[in-house]
Amino acid sequence: MEVIEIDAKNMHYRELNEKIHQAIKENPDLKKIILRNVLGQRFIGNSLRKKDLTIEIYGTPGGDLGMFMSGPTIIVYGNCEFAPGNTMDDGKIIIHGNSGDVTAHSMRGGKVFVRGDVGYRSGIHMKAYKEKVPTLVIGGTAKDFLGEYMAGGKIVVLNIDKEGKDLGKIKGKMIGTGIHGGAIYIRGEINKKQLGVAADIKPFTEEDLKNIENDVKEFCQYFGLEDKFESLLYSKWTKIAPISKRPFGKLYTPDLF
Repeated sequence: MEVIEIDAKNMHYRELNEKIHQAIKENPDLKKIILRNVLGQRFIGNSLRKKDLTIEIYGTPGGDLGMFMSGPTIIVYGNCEFAPGNTMDDGKIIIHGNSGDVTAHSMRGGKVFVRGDVGYRSGIHMKAYKEKVPTLVIGGTAKDFLGEYMAGGKIVVLNIDKEGKDLGKIKGKMIGTGIHGGAIYIRGEINKKQLGVAADIKPFTEEDLKNIENDVKEFCQYFGLEDKFESLLYSKWTKIAPISKRPFGKLYTPDLF
């Protein structure tokens, strides 16, 4: 397996991204790129379409990691800044730390896994189309406006470090504001007062359990938590979904013709 290693220390983000694209162009059999000493460089993995490529990042990548990406796998051994997975079409981003605001912004396909917490407005504008179901799996918790204006896909919040009485203590507010597609699955209980406009708590069914089973299993495999899989999956879950497909339909002027 051909591997290329790049030291990003003190490197401008444009130079780093040019080196990544150049390495792929010059090495058709390239399977892995290792980036070391990453500190705030933006747009890593932007628009890459090489499905058999893995990028390992050691450090903290800047905003819009994997933006418009369609295929590769990015593994971050550290935290992420804002908007990893922005408008991503396919592939995977696996973050061994926390992630910033608007994680998975406008995601169209693929999967984002975050071991820790995510910031505000994560999952905003996620969309699904035919067989593409974008998925965001959060190991910790999320801040306010999770799944805002969500039009499709799945968000799974595991609250993995909370058990027993602490499991129900979820602080996020305005969850699912403007949601009109897809579903948000939160391990633990949610008070209806925490929901945003257009969101509702729906029954969590056997079909929902099957819908998230592989996502929870995959998460546990990536982060060495296989022993927690069953206890996480067979927990108390809250499903949040749209009140209707057109929650704001009554706000528009009716058709006069």
